[in-house]
Amino acid sequence: MSLKRKILWGYGLVLSLVVIVSLWAVISLYRLGNASEAILQENYRSILAAENMVNTLERQDSALLLLMLGFESEATAQFRGNEVEFLQWLSRAKDNITLPNESQTLSTLEVGYLDYLDASARLFETSIASPDQQPAAYYHTSILPKFKLVRETAIDLREMNQQAMLSASDQAQRLATQAIGSMSVFGLLVAGLGLGLSLLLANLLTRPLKAMTRAAGQIAEGNYEVTLAIKSKDEVGQLAQEIMTMSGKLKAFHELNVSRILAEQRRSEAIIHSLSDGLIVVDHRFNIIALNPMARRMLNLGPEQVEGRHFFDVIENQALYHHLKTTLEPGQARPLDEAATSLTVERNGQTQYYQVAITPVQTEQTQTLGAVLLLQDVTKLKTLDRLKSEFVTTASHELRTPLTSIAMSIGLLVENAQAKLAADEQELLCAAQEEVQRLRALVNDLLDLSKIESGRMEMEFEPVGVSFLIERAISALAAQADEKGLELSQRLSENLPPVKADPNKITWVLTNLIANAIRYCEPGDQIEATARLAGDSIYVSVTDEGAGIPLEYQSKIFEKFVQVKSSQTVGGSGLGLAICKEIVKAHGGTIWVNSSPGQGSTFTFTLPVAKLDEVAKNSREDSDG
Repeated sequence: MSLKRKILWGYGLVLSLVVIVSLWAVISLYRLGNASEAILQENYRSILAAENMVNTLERQDSALLLLMLGFESEATAQFRGNEVEFLQWLSRAKDNITLPNESQTLSTLEVGYLDYLDASARLFETSIASPDQQPAAYYHTSILPKFKLVRETAIDLREMNQQAMLSASDQAQRLATQAIGSMSVFGLLVAGLGLGLSLLLANLLTRPLKAMTRAAGQIAEGNYEVTLAIKSKDEVGQLAQEIMTMSGKLKAFHELNVSRILAEQRRSEAIIHSLSDGLIVVDHRFNIIALNPMARRMLNLGPEQVEGRHFFDVIENQALYHHLKTTLEPGQARPLDEAATSLTVERNGQTQYYQVAITPVQTEQTQTLGAVLLLQDVTKLKTLDRLKSEFVTTASHELRTPLTSIAMSIGLLVENAQAKLAADEQELLCAAQEEVQRLRALVNDLLDLSKIESGRMEMEFEPVGVSFLIERAISALAAQADEKGLELSQRLSENLPPVKADPNKITWVLTNLIANAIRYCEPGDQIEATARLAGDSIYVSVTDEGAGIPLEYQSKIFEKFVQVKSSQTVGGSGLGLAICKEIVKAHGGTIWVNSSPGQGSTFTFTLPVAKLDEVAKNSREDSDG
C-alpha cells in the first residue's frame, strides 16, 4: 500500500474519531447535567437536615420554658426526645459534606450544641430549677445566647447549601448549553476541514518524506554529510531542517564525546574538593575509594595514599564502623544513639567533634554498591551544649538553698499558723507548698542529670537478675495501676543471664517508664514489661496500649524538657526520659522508642550481660557476708 493511500486511510480514520469524540462530548455533557442534579440532591439533604435541626432546637427551647413553668416531666420528655432527633439530623449532615466550609460550620454547630446541652442540663438540676435560684435569669444569661448561636449556625448551614445549590444549577446549565453548541459546531468544522486537508497533504508529504527517509538511512550508517534540498517553510520543511541540524550535532558529539566526559569528571572532582564538609566514599567491601581534602584535614590524614585501604584501618572507631556495616546490610540495623554516629578527633591539642551521616549507594535493583559518609563539624555545638549544662548545674545549685529555706518557712506556717488563717488563705499556702516541692524535685532532677552527663554520679555496678529489677519496679507501681484499672504484667525469656548494672538506677529507669505508661493509658489497657537476650545484651522493654507518641515527638522524646502534648498531660519536669537515657548510656546501653499514634508505645533499652568472673566474685562476696 502506497504512502498516499495510507495517509488517506489514516485521515479517514481521524475523521471518524473526530465524529466519535464529538458524540462522546455531547453524551458527557448530558451526563454532566445529570451530575449537577445529583449535587443538587446532596445539597437538598443538607438543607433538610439544617431545617430539621432548627425545628428540633426550637422545640427543645420550648421544653426549657415548660420546665421553668413547672411542667418538669413533660419538659424532660420533650427535651430528650428532640435531643436525639437533633443529633440524628446532625449526623446525616456530617455524612453529606459537599462544600469547602461546610465541615467547619458543622464542627462549630456540634460544639455549640454540646455547650447548649451542658447549660440546659444545669437548668434541669434541682438546685438551679428551684424558685430561689431564678431559673429565668439563668436561662436568659446562660442558655439563650447558646441557643441563638446554634440556631444561627444551623440557618447559616441551610443558606450555604441553598446558595450552593442555586449556583451549581445555574453554572451546570450554562456549561452544558455552551459545550453542546460549541462541540457540535467544532465537530462539523473539523470533519469538513479534515476531508479537504487529507487530499491536499497526501500529495505534499509524499516526496519530501521519501527524501528524509533516505537521509535518515545515511545518518544511521554513520554518514553525517547529508543534504536535503527541501525549501518549504511548513512542518515538513522544519523537520528536514531539524534532520540537518541533528546530523551536525551528532557529528560534533561524536568528536567531542570523550573530551566532554573528561570535563564533567574534572567538574565533579572540583565540586567535591570545594565542599566545606568532609566526604568519604566506600565500596561494598568497606574499602575507601575516594575522600576530599576536608576529610583528610578532619581526620589528620597525611599525604599518604588511603584510597583502597579498609575503612577501619584508616578510622579506628568501632561504633562508627558498626553503624556503617548496618547501613550496608539491610535488615541488620537497630536504633543507635548519637554516639554511634559521632566521631571525636584530637587535632592540634584540641578535641574536635564530628557528626557523621551515612547514605547507602544503591542501584535501581536495590543492590548496594557502597556508602557515602558526610562529616560535619559540630565542635561549636558540643561546646555550647557543655556551657548550657554547666549553667544549668550552677543555677540548680544556687536555687537549692533558697528553695530549702522557703520550704521550711512554708512548712512552719502550715504547722503553726494554719488555725489562724481563712480557708482561702490556707489553700494558697498549701498550693505554695506544693509548688515549692515541685521546684525542689525539678532542681534535684537537673542536678542528677548534670551529674550523670558529667560522669560524677557514682554507679554501683554488680551482677543482678533482670527479673529482680522488673519485679521491684512493678511492685512499686502495682497499687497505682490497680487504682486506674490497668493490667500490669511481665514476660521474661527463660534462663536469662544476670546483667551488669546498678540495681537502684535501673529500677529507677523501669519505674519511670512504667509510670509514664500508667499516666497515658486508659482503664482496661495492658502494660507489659519484657526481657530477652540478644547477643551480649539484654533487651528490656515496656509496652503499653496507650495513645502512642506523635511522629514529630519521637525523634526528640529523650531530650531535656520535652513533653508530649495530649489530653493526659500532667505536671512534670520533662526530664524523666532524659535521665533514663543518660543512666542507660552510663551502663553502656542504648534506649529508644517504637510507637504508632493510637496504638501504644514500646520503650526498649539494653544492658550488658555480666561476665562469668563478675558473677562468681559476687557469689563469693555474698557467701562471705
